[in-house]
Amino acid sequence: MSRRPVATNHMMAMVKQQAPPARARGSQIQGLTPGEKHKDRWSMRVMQNPQNEQTREVLDDHYSIQLPLIVDKKNQKPSSAKVHTGSTIDHLAVLPKSHRVDASLVPPQISENQARQGILSLIQRGLIPPAAELTLDPAPVGHKQVALHDPTNKERDKQNVIAEGPYHFAGVRFDETAPEERYAFMAAEAVSGSPPVEKKPRNLAHRRIPQKLEPVQTKTFEMKFQPLHKKEGFSPPVGSKPPPTTPASGDFKSNNFRFPIQHGKVRELSPEFMAYKQNYCLCWGSIVTMLKHLEKLLTNYAVPIAFVNGDRLADLAMEFELDSQRPSVDDLLSVLVNKDDVIAIVKRPGQRYMGPFGKEQAATKIQSTFRRYVTRKWYLEHRRLKWASGVIAITWVMNVKMSQVRKQLKYTRQANMETFRTRSKKFAANWNRIKNSRRVVIHVPSLGYAQHIRESIGDFGIRQNTQFARLCDLRDPNVDVIYVSPVPINDETLQYYAKLVGLKTAVDSSDVAKQSTDIQERYKIIVPEAVKSFPTHRMCLATHLKYSPRALRRIKAIIKGKDAYIVPGMTHLDDIDVAAILGVPILSGEPDVMSLYSSHSGSKRIFASANISTPPSEYDVYSIGQVYESLAQLVTENLDVRTWLFKLDDEFDGRGIAFCHVTDHLRCHVWVVKESQRYGDKWNKKWAQEPAFLKIQHEIPEILQQYAEPCNKSIYPSWQLFLEAFLSKGGVIEACPPSESVTALKVDMLIEPSGKISILTAGDQIHAESPFACWGVSTPQSSVEPDDLNKACVKVAEACKARGVIGHFTIDFVTFIDPKTDEQVLWAVDLSLSYSDTAAMNQLIHFVTNAKWDGRSHELTIDPPRQERTGRRRRKAESQTQSDLNTNLNRYAVLSTRLLNSNLAVIHYSVFFQMCRAHGIGYDIKEKQGTMFTLIDSFNRENLGMVTIGDNLQGALSTFARNLSVLHQEFSTTNMQGNTNFLAAIEDIEAILGTTLTNEEEEIAETEN
Repeated sequence: MSRRPVATNHMMAMVKQQAPPARARGSQIQGLTPGEKHKDRWSMRVMQNPQNEQTREVLDDHYSIQLPLIVDKKNQKPSSAKVHTGSTIDHLAVLPKSHRVDASLVPPQISENQARQGILSLIQRGLIPPAAELTLDPAPVGHKQVALHDPTNKERDKQNVIAEGPYHFAGVRFDETAPEERYAFMAAEAVSGSPPVEKKPRNLAHRRIPQKLEPVQTKTFEMKFQPLHKKEGFSPPVGSKPPPTTPASGDFKSNNFRFPIQHGKVRELSPEFMAYKQNYCLCWGSIVTMLKHLEKLLTNYAVPIAFVNGDRLADLAMEFELDSQRPSVDDLLSVLVNKDDVIAIVKRPGQRYMGPFGKEQAATKIQSTFRRYVTRKWYLEHRRLKWASGVIAITWVMNVKMSQVRKQLKYTRQANMETFRTRSKKFAANWNRIKNSRRVVIHVPSLGYAQHIRESIGDFGIRQNTQFARLCDLRDPNVDVIYVSPVPINDETLQYYAKLVGLKTAVDSSDVAKQSTDIQERYKIIVPEAVKSFPTHRMCLATHLKYSPRALRRIKAIIKGKDAYIVPGMTHLDDIDVAAILGVPILSGEPDVMSLYSSHSGSKRIFASANISTPPSEYDVYSIGQVYESLAQLVTENLDVRTWLFKLDDEFDGRGIAFCHVTDHLRCHVWVVKESQRYGDKWNKKWAQEPAFLKIQHEIPEILQQYAEPCNKSIYPSWQLFLEAFLSKGGVIEACPPSESVTALKVDMLIEPSGKISILTAGDQIHAESPFACWGVSTPQSSVEPDDLNKACVKVAEACKARGVIGHFTIDFVTFIDPKTDEQVLWAVDLSLSYSDTAAMNQLIHFVTNAKWDGRSHELTIDPPRQERTGRRRRKAESQTQSDLNTNLNRYAVLSTRLLNSNLAVIHYSVFFQMCRAHGIGYDIKEKQGTMFTLIDSFNRENLGMVTIGDNLQGALSTFARNLSVLHQEFSTTNMQGNTNFLAAIEDIEAILGTTLTNEEEEIAETEN
C-alpha cells in the first residue's frame, strides 16, 4: 500500500476556517448546478481524508496550498545504480558563535557564492543581522497613490477583494474589524471571565451597520481571566483563592507579534500566536524550546498573564541556539512586555509555591532546608573537630620538633661552651707567646644586651660602630686587624680610614711627606651580609656575623695558618658560636659571668668583695615593700644624703636611672635630725633608729609617688613605668654624693689571659645630655691621686679575676669633698665588663702621638722630637730653642664618640673637612697636637667622633669647646637648628675649665705660702 500525503490537524483546521461560508439569500450567485454540487461534495470528502491521493491536487487547485510530496520508500524499486552515501553538497557557512554572543565583533566577509544564495538565506544563517535595514534595487514593492473616499458617503458598499492570479480568496471571509475593536473584545472577554459567544456571520455585502468603538485607554487594570480547557492548562483546586491579577503594562497595540501566556500556557490557536508562528516558521524549533522554558517559569510562579514580545523571544532563541547553557530567569523575563509587573509577582515572598504542585514544592523546600541545616550543622561540627584535631596534631608535632631543636641547641651550646673553655685554657697558656708574635685580632664591637634593651636603642647599628678606632691596633707592627662593621660603609669613609692608618710612618718620623700605603694591607673591614637581610630585627653584631656564611668564610681564609683571637664588645652567646665556627679563642670570660657582674647588683657584689668605698646602697631589690623598707632604712642611716638614685640592673650608660630628693619632702626630717643628734654615737643602733624608721617608712610611698622622676624620659616617661621595670628586672637603691661639686671618673682596664692586670687609661667624664651618662672623657684624669685610684682599681680587678672575668672592663668612680670631714672621698659606683669607647679612642691617641702611658703616675708622654744634625756654629744658637720646644712632653686629650648634629646629614664629608681646614681645625703631626675625627655614620652622617690633643688640659678642653662652637655655627642657623648636643657639651666643658683654673690658683697659692 502506497503512502499518501498526510495533512496535519493544524492544516485541516486552517482549511475549515477558510472554507467558504454559505451564500446568503439575494446574492448575485443564485445557486450551483448539480454537477458543481457533486464536485464540491467530492472535494470535501477528499479533503477530509488525508490518505486520499487527490487531497494534494484539490488543495492546490482550490486554495493554492501545496502539501509536501511524501514518497513511499517501501514500494520503490531499488535502483541498479551505485549508491553514493554522504552529503553531495557543501555546507553553507553560518555566523560563528562568538559573533552571535558578542555583537560588537566585526562581521565576517560574504563571498560572491554566498551572496547568490539570496538575502533570505543570508539572514537565516546569521550572516546578515535580522534587524538590518536592507535596501533592494529595484524595490520589489512599488509605491502608488491611494484613492481616498469621501467619509460622508456611508452608504457605499465595500467591494469584496478578490486577488488576481492563482490565489483565489473569493470564498474566504476576512476579519474586517479594526484592531481597536479586537483588543477591546479581548479585554472585555478577560474581564467577564466567560467564554466567548459565537456570533452569527453577518452579510457584509448587503448590510453593514457602522459602530463607533471606544479603544481601551487605561494602562493598568485588573483582569479576570478565562479558565482554560483541561487540555490547555490546569484547573485550580476547589476552595483555593484565585491567583493575583497582573496589571497590564503599557499599550499593546503598537507592536506586532505580541501574544499572551495565561496561567503558564500559550493559546496556540489565537490569531496572534498563529501569525507569529507563521512568520518564524524557519527557526521555530529553537523558539519552541525557549517558549517551554518561559511557560515553565510562569507556571511555577503562578503568573496569571504575561505578554510576550515575539521578536525579543526570537532573538533570545537565536542567542541560545548554539549554547549548551540554559537561559537564566533574567533572560527569560527580558522578553516580556509587562516585565516589571511580572518581576513584582515573582519576587513576592512565597510566590514560588503558588503554582501547580506548590505544596509539594514547599514541602520539598522545607525538607531540603532542614536537611541542609542538619547537614551544615554536622559539617561545621565536623570541620571544627577536624580543625581542632589538626591544631592539636600540628601543635604536638611542633612541640616535639621544638623540644628536639631545644635539646640540639642545648647540646650545641654546651659543646661550644666546652670548646670555648678548652680554647681559653690553651689561649692563657700561650698568651705570652701570642702577644709578642705575629697575630690577627678580630674586632667584633657587638653590644650583646637583652633584646628589649636593644630595641629601645635608637640607631643601634651606629651605636655599635662608635668603636671604629679599634683599627688603630695596627700601631703594633705584629698585629693585623679584621674589623667587623655593624653597618655598611661607603667609599668615602673607607678612603678616610685608609689615609688615617697611612699616617703611621709620618707620625713615627714626624714628617708629613713620609706616608705609606703598605699598612693598608694589614687590615680588613668586613660587613656581614645578614646586616642587610635583617635591617629591623635589632640583632647584635655577633648574631649578624653568625648568620653570615660568606663573611665567616672570608675571615677563615684571612686567619688561616695564623694566630688569631676575637676581641668582643659586650659578650653574647653568639660570640661563642662564632668563635666555634672560626676555631679561635675569645679575649673575654663566659657570657653569663660577664652579663651577671655587669649589672648594677653584680657590680655591688664585686665592690663589696674588693672592700672598697661605695655609696650607701641596697641591691637585689625586686618588690615594692622592699623598695619602701630599704629606702627608709638608708634615709634613716644617712640623713645628710639629699638625693637617692634608683638603678635598673640590666640597663647601662645611665639609661635606667631615676632620682628623688627625699629629704626635701620628708616632713619628719627635722625631728629625725634632732633625734640623731640627741642619741649621738648611739644613733647607729637599731633600737635608737626604730621610731624614726617607722615615721620615714610611712611617708616614703607618698614621696616617691609625687616626686620621683626618671632621668631618661624618652625610655621611661613616668615613675610608674620605671617602677614596673624596676620591680620586674631588679635594681639598686643608691645614695647620690652629698656635694654640689662631683667629678666622675672612668678607668679602662685589661685582665690578660695570663692573669696580668693593667690600667689602659683613666679620665674625667664629661656630661652633656644627662648628669648620669658619660658623653666624653678628658684623659689622663687629674681629679684623684693616682695611687689611691690605682689601689681601688687593682682590688676590683682582683675580685673580677677571681670570678673568671677576662678581657677589657671599665670602672666608674665619683669623687667629691665630704662636707663633714672636708676630705676627698672616692666611691666606686659602676662596673662594665666590656670594651668601651674610651679604650678604642685611646688607641687612636696612641696611634697619632706614639705617646706612652704611665699607669702609676697617670701621665701620657711623647718622645722628644729628633734633632737634626747641624754645624758647630749653629748648635749653641739652636740649643736654647730646642730645649724650649722639648720642655713639655706631656699630652692631654679630650675625646667623645657621641657628637650628634642632625644638620650634618646635608654636608658630605669632603665639604666637612674643607670647612675644618678653613677654620684651622686639623692635626699637627710634628707637634703631636690637634684634632682628629672618627667617622661612624657613613650614610646619615649625623653622628661623629672627635678627639683633641694638647700639651695641657686647659688647652685641650678649650680646643674641643672651640671646635664644637665653630662647627655648630657652621651647621646650624636660625632657620635650621636641628637636633644637637653640642651646646650642652660646651656648657659642661666651660664648667670644667672654671674648676681647673680654680684648682690651679689654689695650688699656686699653697706653693707660695
